[in-house]
Amino acid sequence: MKTYLVTGAAGFIGANYIKYILGKHSDLRVVVLDALTYAGNLGTIVSDIDNDRCIFVKGDVCDRSMAEELFAKYKFDYVVNFAAESHVDRSIENPQLFLTTNILGTQNLLDAARRAWVAGKDTQGYPLWRKGVRFHQVSTDEVYGSLGTDGYFTEDTPLCPHSPYSASKASADMVVMAYHDTYKMPVTISRCSNNYGPFHFPEKLIPLIIKNILEGKKLPVYGDGSNVRDWLYVEDHCKAIDLIVRQGADGEVYNVGGHNEKTNLDIVKLTIATIRQLMTEKPEYRTVLKKKEKDAQGAISIDWINEGLITFVKDRLGHDLRYAIDPTKITRELGWYPETKFENGIVKTIEWYLNNQSWVEEVTSGDYQHYYDKMYGSR
Repeated sequence: MKTYLVTGAAGFIGANYIKYILGKHSDLRVVVLDALTYAGNLGTIVSDIDNDRCIFVKGDVCDRSMAEELFAKYKFDYVVNFAAESHVDRSIENPQLFLTTNILGTQNLLDAARRAWVAGKDTQGYPLWRKGVRFHQVSTDEVYGSLGTDGYFTEDTPLCPHSPYSASKASADMVVMAYHDTYKMPVTISRCSNNYGPFHFPEKLIPLIIKNILEGKKLPVYGDGSNVRDWLYVEDHCKAIDLIVRQGADGEVYNVGGHNEKTNLDIVKLTIATIRQLMTEKPEYRTVLKKKEKDAQGAISIDWINEGLITFVKDRLGHDLRYAIDPTKITRELGWYPETKFENGIVKTIEWYLNNQSWVEEVTSGDYQHYYDKMYGSR
């Protein structure tokens, strides 16, 4: 049986990942380490925590003594590091927090793993590693910077981050590779495009737009909405990470993309149209609307759910024009490919939010509302 340390697994991608691997594999145990900051919600994974196959520990990845205690107690085989401050807007407001968590937190985990996993030295003085261990770093396509109107990021694209968030992730990636080059540590890195799907915290574009439509609010779009992102359904991403952790080559980087390039404005328009279509086909969904105008027949109206809700706001500082991933390497070497077309994934995502409003209300109370007002109230 393999024992995983999965950090940041009360967040969006991490939570989906542990749900996926616990469902797919019977021969593993997962220890979740999460500080439960603003985007971490224990309720997301509470049904997975049984203190047998899935154990939860509240803690900070920067805590050296806690990391050492966990490695000593559980004898981890794999570390999958999702833990990160991850929202670009927040990194512009408070860069130092991102540098601390994303760089020093990663280095602390690497050092704890090195102390626990090294079994001796070879004749040249390099560490000998316990068989079957791996440190996997979950990263982002934002480390590559911005593309023009064509071309794709490959694993050989030079790192050129433009925001404090992406700079912190690029730095962490370089530290991970430094441990591989210096200590021959068995590591892998994955760099993904924009994820979407269930359990996504509503500061990011798609869940924010869904939430605002259901609340009858305006839909803020940065600049003119022309920025392009490649969208990857979160379960497809989880499948890729699972393959990399178990079958990837040591010291390699794998790009994971969805082949779903769309402008931010197109995403907003498609989300509006999809919600309206779902509420036309299934009128019972209209009951979740906070704005309950009645039509001539006395039913809850959805006539107001249209592109008139869109409002263009002041653009983000240093907003990258376009991201696009070339996943040829992971397809060729590990057989992974993105299975979910965006047109299908967005329907699944919206239906999940419509059916899980209690989760949305839980994660958007308190601090979230103060943050939303701060970010968009004066734009």
